[in-house]
Amino acid sequence: MQKIINFLRGSVRLEVSGAFPERFLNLCAQNGVSFWAVEWLDAGNLRITVARKDLKRSRALGEKVMCEVKTQLSRGAPAFLARFKKRYALLAGLTLSLMAVCVLSQFVLTVEVSGNETVSTAEIVSQLRRLGVRPGVYGPGIDPAATAQELLLRVDGLSWCAVNMRGTVAEVLVREKVEKPELVDDKVLGDVVARAPGLVTDLSVLEGEAAVKEGDTVLAGELLIAGNIHIEGPEYGEVDLGWRRVKANGLIYARTWRTLEAEIPLEARVKSYTGEEIALWSLNLLGRRINFYGNSGISFAEYDKITNVWTASLPGGQEMPLSLTRETVRAYDTTPAPVDIAAAEELLRARLDEALRQQLGSGEVISADYTSRAADGKLTVRLQAECKEEIGKFVPFADQAQDTQP
Repeated sequence: MQKIINFLRGSVRLEVSGAFPERFLNLCAQNGVSFWAVEWLDAGNLRITVARKDLKRSRALGEKVMCEVKTQLSRGAPAFLARFKKRYALLAGLTLSLMAVCVLSQFVLTVEVSGNETVSTAEIVSQLRRLGVRPGVYGPGIDPAATAQELLLRVDGLSWCAVNMRGTVAEVLVREKVEKPELVDDKVLGDVVARAPGLVTDLSVLEGEAAVKEGDTVLAGELLIAGNIHIEGPEYGEVDLGWRRVKANGLIYARTWRTLEAEIPLEARVKSYTGEEIALWSLNLLGRRINFYGNSGISFAEYDKITNVWTASLPGGQEMPLSLTRETVRAYDTTPAPVDIAAAEELLRARLDEALRQQLGSGEVISADYTSRAADGKLTVRLQAECKEEIGKFVPFADQAQDTQP
C-alpha cells in the first residue's frame, strides 16, 4: 500500500554531500521531512529518498548545515506526467485516451449470444437490434429484464433468456424449448398398408389381424394388417360375435427394389478471368457501414466478389465493433468446356446414394448396381438397389379420417 502511495505522490532520490551529512538527517527528522532508503557512500556522502513535495525543504535544510543536495532520480506519477509538459500533442492524446476510456466504457461494444443450438445466432442478434441492443448503444439505457422478456415473445423456440451487462459486453444467455413428444391417439382406428411394393420377409403383428404372410409379394397400398377383426364364437356354437375394429399395429419387413436416376450435362461453362478488377473499401463502426467508394457501381457483366475483413481486437482476443472491409471484384467471361466423365459419374452416384438413404430411412441396402449412359449431351446414371426395409404405413378408416381432419 505504501508503494502505491509513494507512486501517486511521487518521490525523489537525493545525494547529500558535506562535512556532517548526519546533521542533515537530524534536521529532516526534526522538521517532519520523511526520508527512507538511506545509503552511505563514504564518510561525507549519502543518498536518501524523500517525497516530491519535500524536495524544496530538503534543499533548504541542506544549506543550513552546509551540505550540497543534488537530485539523482525522480519517480512516480508526477514525474511521468511532467515529461508531457512541453509535448502538447502527447498530452492531448493522453487526455483524449483517458476520456475515450471513460466514455466508451458506458457503451455496448460487443453482443455475445450463447446457449442456442437450433435457433440461429443471426436471428437472435437481429431481434436484439430491433429492441435497441446493438454495438454503440448507451449501456445504462438498456433494461435487461424487459429486453429478455420481449426477446422471448419475438423469437420462437426460446423458453428462457437473460441479458447481462458486463462492462462493454452485452451477454445474452438463452435456453431453447424442448419439443413435446408426439402423442399417439389410440382412439383413431385403421389398417396398416404397404407404402412400397416388396416381398415380405418378416411379419410381427402387435394389434389387428395379419392379411399377408412371410413370402407374399405385396403392392403399394395393399392391406398388410387389418384393423377390422372378426370375433369367432365358441368352437361348437352357432353364435356369431361379429366384428371389432382396432388400431392395427405391427412391423412388416420386406425386400424392396428401387430404381433412381440422375443426369448432368456433358458440357459446362467455366470461368475465364479477364484481368480487370476493382477494390471497394468500407469501414464498419459501431454497426454503421461507411463506404469509401461513394455511389460508384460495378460495370462488369459477370464477376466474382472476394471479401476480406480486418476486425480490431483487444489483447485478450475480444473483437471490437470496428472493422475494415475490402471487396475485390474480378471480372470474368464464361466459355464452354467438356465435363470430366469419371468425376461427373462419381458425383451422380453420390447424389443417388444420398437420395436412396433418405427414402429408406432406417432400412438397409442389400445390393446396388449402377449403369451410366452418355447420350443427347447428357450423362445419365441409374441406380438399381435391393433393400430391406419396414414397409408398413398406418391408414385410418374412412370415417375415422374424416373425424380427425381439422
